[in-house]
Amino acid sequence: MIFHYAGKYDGDESKLPHREHHKNAVPFKEPENMKKLSIICNIGCILIMIVLVIPFLMLSKEYIYTNWFGMAIGGLCTVLSLLPHEILHALCYKKDVYMYNNLSQGLMFVVGTEDMSKSRFIFMSLCPNIIFGFVPYIIFLFFPKLTGLGLFGLTCTGMGFGDYLNVFNALKQVPKGAKIYLCGMHSYWYMPDK
Repeated sequence: MIFHYAGKYDGDESKLPHREHHKNAVPFKEPENMKKLSIICNIGCILIMIVLVIPFLMLSKEYIYTNWFGMAIGGLCTVLSLLPHEILHALCYKKDVYMYNNLSQGLMFVVGTEDMSKSRFIFMSLCPNIIFGFVPYIIFLFFPKLTGLGLFGLTCTGMGFGDYLNVFNALKQVPKGAKIYLCGMHSYWYMPDK
């Protein structure tokens, strides 16, 4: 991986890394309007967190008020995980990857234009959500005293909704053996020449 910090994203997609499209490239069917995508991701995030907060509250009810410090640390770690989340995405690339942010909108993302297998694309999309979301939340389910860890896992799992959309699109739209790549903010797939 060759990591490049590209700075603040101003909403101009033409400034993002692009590549020449493969002759048989098929764009993912995804919202083209960033505003619509943002609304979908925010609603999805909230719905996931509502589902996860129910067992969280049921299991932690006797610890939640006495472990306020752990809860505060869990909340703080959620915010601090934004950068490591994107670095974990970046580590899944073999070539150049560029990180952008717009912290005033809570936005941070990486873009790389190299070809990936379907399975590597799915792993790249899920990797930070597994490490920062699923694993801490599952540990909390077995050890409910760890309310801070549970809160951290709950919120990080919800915040990964955009990544889950990428996985859903890859599973639903991309045939076996296809290659996937990013170009700007959009994902494409193609079948390699034999």
